[in-house]
Amino acid sequence: MKQTIERSSEQTPETAEVQKVNTATQEVRHYINPELLQAGAEKETSQTRKGYAGVSNPPFRNPRKRALIWGSLAVMWIVIIWLTGRLLPAGSTLTSLMDRNLAPTWAHPFGTDWLGRDMFMRTLKGLATSIQVGLLAACGGGLIALLLGLGAASSKAADRVISWIIDLFLSVPHLVSLVMLAFVFGGGLAGVATAIALTHWPNLARIVRAEMIQLKSAEYIQISHKLGQSRLRIAMQHMLPHLVPQLFVGVLLIFPHAILHEAAITFLGLGLSPQQPAIGIILSESMRYLSAGMWWLAFFPGLALLLVVRAFDVLGNSLKTLTGTGSSREVR
Repeated sequence: MKQTIERSSEQTPETAEVQKVNTATQEVRHYINPELLQAGAEKETSQTRKGYAGVSNPPFRNPRKRALIWGSLAVMWIVIIWLTGRLLPAGSTLTSLMDRNLAPTWAHPFGTDWLGRDMFMRTLKGLATSIQVGLLAACGGGLIALLLGLGAASSKAADRVISWIIDLFLSVPHLVSLVMLAFVFGGGLAGVATAIALTHWPNLARIVRAEMIQLKSAEYIQISHKLGQSRLRIAMQHMLPHLVPQLFVGVLLIFPHAILHEAAITFLGLGLSPQQPAIGIILSESMRYLSAGMWWLAFFPGLALLLVVRAFDVLGNSLKTLTGTGSSREVR
């Protein structure tokens, strides 16, 4: 026992070095200001808390909140453009030969054309007309897609026929069929809207058909069949409410394509009449004056059209995020 105590009391070289390091550390701590140590510790704690707060609640990181904000801004922009264009007086786009070919100024933000008409007023009226055409075309295309999607779920024979019709329309070049139908219906606002509606339904109809086929195998649909409910009642009461979010988002995503195609066929001279204010007519007429340096005749109307189209695209994608529907690329 005595030998054990003596061995434990002996210090090895390693133990001596550890004691020296501890002594030096205590001396350094003695000379450091305790207040500085406390301030540094508090600063580190506050930074850590801020970091954790930033991770737990980052600004604009929530996709649903971001979609709600951008969707609200897009709706406000579209409503302001449409109401402003519809409420403008008829005399706002009259000719004024004293103000011909004026560059953009405070009095005329978009300049004037070769007849002295204010391009800002013409652009607003043209955008309102484009939004009206897009509304009619998108609603018409959505209705066609809904009817064909419901018909495809009725029977296998109807599904094969509707699938063949969808593939047929998708195989034809889009712009070619649009120009042909616009020519058949005689142009004008109603003719262009009808032509766009008849050419913008296949992709949405394919999505509706896929959803209907998936719903047919659902358990509650099978129970409804066994309870003796008719196919029409099952489609209207059980399937249609499930399709409303997808259909609404699809119709909104048809909007920008309808507006762009309306401007395209009007630019080619097969759309709206020259008496109606439309962006396609404005761009078509301005092509003859670009070589003369009147760049504002095409730049500002084209930029305004792109902003409106982008607003519809943002609104559709925001609703897609909020409702949790499929990818927007499938609807286009």
